[in-house]
Amino acid sequence: QVQLVESGGRLVQTGDSLRVSCKVTSHSISTLTLGWFRQAPGKERQFLGAVNTWPRRSAYIDDSVEDRFLVFRDNDRKEVYLEMFGVVPEDTAVYYCAADEYGKNNSRLVSDFGYWGRGTQVTVSS
Repeated sequence: QVQLVESGGRLVQTGDSLRVSCKVTSHSISTLTLGWFRQAPGKERQFLGAVNTWPRRSAYIDDSVEDRFLVFRDNDRKEVYLEMFGVVPEDTAVYYCAADEYGKNNSRLVSDFGYWGRGTQVTVSS
């Protein structure tokens, strides 16, 4: 069983940086691929980035945000983070943390991830 709880979402201004976090409860966090998605009103859930499991533990970011977003994990703290730079109003969305219990490399689809948090709201004012 995996539980995910996001935090850190808030109201920010255009151009700000923001880090959102996800606390992971799992017996085997090191085997999970951990990712971030977002969903804006009226839009589909969008993949942002993820970080693979040991030994690669490499991150991959969607092309649409690769110049502004970072994803990294801390297995000791049992957390995964999404770091956003230079946010714009189009980044306004609910941000979700997700876990792929099978630890597949390069998981990007919503269907690849079996566990989800409830999300944290990020609002970017112009």
